[in-house]
Amino acid sequence: QAIVKQACQKAGIDIEIKAVTASVFFSSDVANPDTYTKFYCDLQMYTTTMSQPDPEQFLFQFCSWEAATKENKWQGRNITRMQSKELDELFKKAQVELDPVKRAAMLMGVQDMAVNEFVVIPVVYRPGVAGHSNQLNCVISGWDNNTWDLSDWYKEA
Repeated sequence: QAIVKQACQKAGIDIEIKAVTASVFFSSDVANPDTYTKFYCDLQMYTTTMSQPDPEQFLFQFCSWEAATKENKWQGRNITRMQSKELDELFKKAQVELDPVKRAAMLMGVQDMAVNEFVVIPVVYRPGVAGHSNQLNCVISGWDNNTWDLSDWYKEA
């Protein structure tokens, strides 16, 4: 971070690096100015992931009506407060589209709008690391935590 700050200063861009404890940053305390839903900065870094195979819930965070504001006690999912009628319309069309290929194309369009407007800059996907015995029988899901069906695990003799 210090290297990036120094390079930006050489280009005439002043940066304040502020580390906020995760318990504060991700809290729902509406009085705290350092929560991620306030987004009182030009740029911030954190990792958010899509936790389900269908992207609709993940892409909700770019819809205008989901903007986090004082009026909704900073509870909206659109913390960047992106406003785009075009994105909103495409998202709503995708919500009712029954053809999975057309719907996927629409949702990819929503994602592209958010990326092309620099609302988000996808840099990294944080992978999960896990290991288990070759004798352990379990089903691993790409969309849930590794222990989602722990009650069904068994070890071969």
